Amino acid sequence: MAMVIVMILVFLVGYSGIILENNIKVNKAASALIMSVLIWIVYVAGGSQILSVGYSHAWHNYLSQFNGPVTQEVVTNFIVNHELLPHLSDTASILLFLLGAMGIVEIVDRFQGFRVLTDHIHTRNKVKLLWVLGLLGFFLSAVLDNLTTTIVMISLIRKLINKAEDRWIFASIVVIAANAGGAWSPIGDVTTILLWIGGQITAAYIIKAIFLPSLVNILVPLIIASFFIKGVDEGSGDAGDESKEFTAPWERRFILALGVGALIFVPIFKTFTHLPPYLGMMFGLGVLWITTDIMLRAHPREDKRVLSVSRIVRQLDAPTILYYAGILTAVAALASSGLLDLVAMKMDSEVGNIYGIDMLIGMLSSLIDNASLVAASMGMYNIASPDTTGYLSSFVVNGNFWTFLAYTAGTGGSMLIIGSAAGVAAMSMENISFGWYFKRMSGLAFLGYLSGAAVFYFGL
Repeated sequence: MAMVIVMILVFLVGYSGIILENNIKVNKAASALIMSVLIWIVYVAGGSQILSVGYSHAWHNYLSQFNGPVTQEVVTNFIVNHELLPHLSDTASILLFLLGAMGIVEIVDRFQGFRVLTDHIHTRNKVKLLWVLGLLGFFLSAVLDNLTTTIVMISLIRKLINKAEDRWIFASIVVIAANAGGAWSPIGDVTTILLWIGGQITAAYIIKAIFLPSLVNILVPLIIASFFIKGVDEGSGDAGDESKEFTAPWERRFILALGVGALIFVPIFKTFTHLPPYLGMMFGLGVLWITTDIMLRAHPREDKRVLSVSRIVRQLDAPTILYYAGILTAVAALASSGLLDLVAMKMDSEVGNIYGIDMLIGMLSSLIDNASLVAASMGMYNIASPDTTGYLSSFVVNGNFWTFLAYTAGTGGSMLIIGSAAGVAAMSMENISFGWYFKRMSGLAFLGYLSGAAVFYFGL
């Protein structure tokens, strides 16, 4: 199967470009997009070979009804209509969801809504501050995403902590907290968003099942870190960009409440309407857009240039959206070709335990993007029917495999500073070295990871 080998090589080369983004100075979105297109080209070129060996039941059914010669055009049309377009629908719904969520969070940030939270933190006791920031990051990340939470919290840390190494410890705890907080919420992390939109988990169940393991995941590092960080800090007094006030206090409170309400509304919208979550996110963004446009009528032109949602939306992080588009499209090709089925069978035979497989995926997420790992897992394993028993019962909706995967993939990236978007942001903002984090914080993150996993496993 030469074409299968070529697909694997294309994926490995492309993913190497993603991992080595900082070394080769090429944005990972570009690598992901090129990789995804090339994989589909190879799949189409070798489609008659790949499909004929039994990877696609639909293909065999199609051939049984088709009497003409099997030309390349026939193969391409089948792949496009039966494989590519269905995956496109799933990918588009995820991207629209992320686009809407990013827009809402950016609006709240631009209106300085997060100051409502950060302005109430005044303690200079380092241990108390560590716990306040850790727990705030944990709960804030459940509503926002771990990247935004980390950026907000580190901006606050800069005002409160003067010593560089202490700031590194605080920032690292925030990373662990943000990743743990996103794991138990259906909208808190890309991994849970993928599983929720994909139908593997439901919003209410993931909160109930993963909240306590995720909480333990951050409590263990907080308890241990409390013993080696002491004293008080006078603070640096760095007000940063927030020294310029574009909004009144009541506007910040109102926009924060409206933005958080819009995000929380999404799971409620899906529960009652049974419509795709991205529609609820689009609705929330639209409400916020109309509200802010009305509020800005009384603002001067200078404020409108900063706070206009039209401008904010144009400045959203498009490379991140395109990166996820590339990853999800590439994984879709691997799933369609049957390669992920082979990987699943190999993991089943070698590991043979759903908890071991999930733990392995979680540890790999410290090196490999967790979203791509979860997307691949969704391609490797199908959702089992509700009446399934035995081993496959772990793969039903809200089954142990999917639920535990949300925890491991969401929190495993904390074990290395490069293992999550939150970690990379902290690394960039505070110049935290890979070696320092590995020596000082990786062990704490690993203990938290194991402790939370134990709570899930023994709490079943």
